[in-house]
Amino acid sequence: MKGIYGKKIGMTQIFNANGNVIPVTAIEAGPCVVVQKKNEKSDGYSAIQVGFGEVREKNVIKPVKGHFSKAKVSLKKYLREIRVENAEEYTIGQEIKADVFVVGDKVDVTGTSKGKGFQGCIKRHGFHRGPMTHGSMYHRRPGSMGPTTSPGRVFKGKKLPGHMGNVRVTIQNLEVAGVDAEKNILLIRGAIPGQRGSLVFIKETVK
Repeated sequence: MKGIYGKKIGMTQIFNANGNVIPVTAIEAGPCVVVQKKNEKSDGYSAIQVGFGEVREKNVIKPVKGHFSKAKVSLKKYLREIRVENAEEYTIGQEIKADVFVVGDKVDVTGTSKGKGFQGCIKRHGFHRGPMTHGSMYHRRPGSMGPTTSPGRVFKGKKLPGHMGNVRVTIQNLEVAGVDAEKNILLIRGAIPGQRGSLVFIKETVK
């Protein structure tokens, strides 16, 4: 499976051959450095561990420094795994760059959505509001909680106010609209989850 970690830069637009505007999200994809290999025999699954992003040495704890030192790789801000069919095809210290994808590839992008804090059910779930006049006193509240005597409880899954956003989200089947291998920039058609500067994972689509 092809995959790479990157940083969301923001949204812009490009023009295709027909002159049509295409909204795209720019991602600084890699370079990701292979720090460790995992295989079926010793770990029970096949994967590579990669490092991404620059970091100051004082912000890295000693055990992590030792892990990078053992691999003879410079310190990185993020340390993540990518599942692959055969980890032996990679070497420690190898760089994975944006050119693992080409224009037209279909990808899934995973990120952490923007946090919205505690929100009511109108913003969180799209509920309609109650009457705004005649003293209804029920303008933005969640509505009926359910039956009364039988079963005498609120059913599981009832949509209510609560914490919104700041969760792991995957957008599937997006298209790679542009690749700049020299600057390690990927242009993904459409929007992806997360705020500018957040970590995202791009992999070939499962669909």
